[in-house]
Amino acid sequence: MGQNLIAIEGIAKRYPAKGGGETTVFEDLWLRVRRGEFVCVIGHSGCGKTTVLNILAGLDAPSAGTVIVDGREIAGPALDRAVIFQGHALLPWKSVLGNVAYAVASRWRKAPKAEIEARARAAIAKVGLAGSENKRPAELSGGMKQRVGIARALAIEPKILLMDEPFSALDALTRGTLQEEARRICRETGQTVYMITHDVDEAIYLADKIVLMTNGPGARIAEIVENPLPADRRQGAIHHDPNYYALRNHLIDFLVSRSKTFRDNPPPGYDPRHPPLVRLGGPAPEPRLPRAGEAERHLEAAAG
Repeated sequence: MGQNLIAIEGIAKRYPAKGGGETTVFEDLWLRVRRGEFVCVIGHSGCGKTTVLNILAGLDAPSAGTVIVDGREIAGPALDRAVIFQGHALLPWKSVLGNVAYAVASRWRKAPKAEIEARARAAIAKVGLAGSENKRPAELSGGMKQRVGIARALAIEPKILLMDEPFSALDALTRGTLQEEARRICRETGQTVYMITHDVDEAIYLADKIVLMTNGPGARIAEIVENPLPADRRQGAIHHDPNYYALRNHLIDFLVSRSKTFRDNPPPGYDPRHPPLVRLGGPAPEPRLPRAGEAERHLEAAAG
């Protein structure tokens, strides 16, 4: 992975409160995302996860601080950042090809129609929908609609893919399939991803790093957890990894017991400009065969 692509520098979001004053959703958030990283953000509702994503997308502005993407401060929406929402947000009167081509045409305005269609078809094939180009959204399942949304985002070749719980409304089997496809596509393309999720297992499977946010109001980034699982992990087998439960327990313990207390009483030395980077686990121990007579000695010791 390369240098930092996203730099969130001291952003805050405040709203006027009833009766005067302000409500601070989050305060003094600092985060770096390296080029090619897949980052998942976890936190309770109300901590401002979606607001941060909207600021990254240029759909909202921070009350303080700034966001820099690829060396430039963002000032609004741009085609270097593509958003995949919880809902598919497809144009119902356009076909699959029409929806994706519409995005391609916005990116390459002067490209000939044949090139636009070719780019759109390539993106559709990448998400496994080749042969469904002429279907309307009403003819698609929920999973297929979300695949179109992913194809539409990838087709404009963004620097950053912003994903706002894109699989949360799907059934478990479809969700698992799309998670596998999303991870495969992002690893093949080197895509940088910033994703919000409430699903701990989804974050463990997808993310290179997991950002933990405290409760709101006044939320902050508590820590950034490096995923210790191998890069080539498989969804149906990750629970066999010796580091899996240490990681899962750490995330759940934070959400259940530490997310509120951390906000109210951060540990000594905590610096929001440099949230703690947590590394859990390590390589699995080498299997060892017992030495001659070792088993017998253990049995004798156990027998007293």
